[in-house]
Amino acid sequence: MQPSNSGDVRYDDPWYDALASGWGESADGEVPSARRRDGAAAPADVYLEVQRSAAFQEVRSRYRRFVVPAFTAFFAWYVAYVVTATSAPDLMARPVAGAVNLGMLAGLGQFLTTFLLTWAYARHARLRRDRAALELRWDTQELTRGRGGAS
Repeated sequence: MQPSNSGDVRYDDPWYDALASGWGESADGEVPSARRRDGAAAPADVYLEVQRSAAFQEVRSRYRRFVVPAFTAFFAWYVAYVVTATSAPDLMARPVAGAVNLGMLAGLGQFLTTFLLTWAYARHARLRRDRAALELRWDTQELTRGRGGAS
């Protein structure tokens, strides 16, 4: 933390939002500048630069390649369950074993697929996105501090 001109405390954390913490005005009533005192680029410019980078686009692409098909499959399975339960109650009431019927198995299958999808998402994130996203985060922090991280 470094003291600022107005006597309050200024954080050197790239995630610290000066506008939100001071409600957009300093002690003398002026809106803080987007430029930093050390001459480094404004954090907003850095984040836009990172967002346009190939590494960021690759992380987003990997995310979409998992989420879009997974959401589509799970949503189709859920809608099929609901539509079948409402339009074909005789089918869902068909006994499978004792008091267990097809509707109960399909309902339990909804829970099972939810847990499987959560596990698959966490595994995909750990293996395909986390390392690249962490490197982007470190690069972004270096750029906002003005030391020029790797791009």
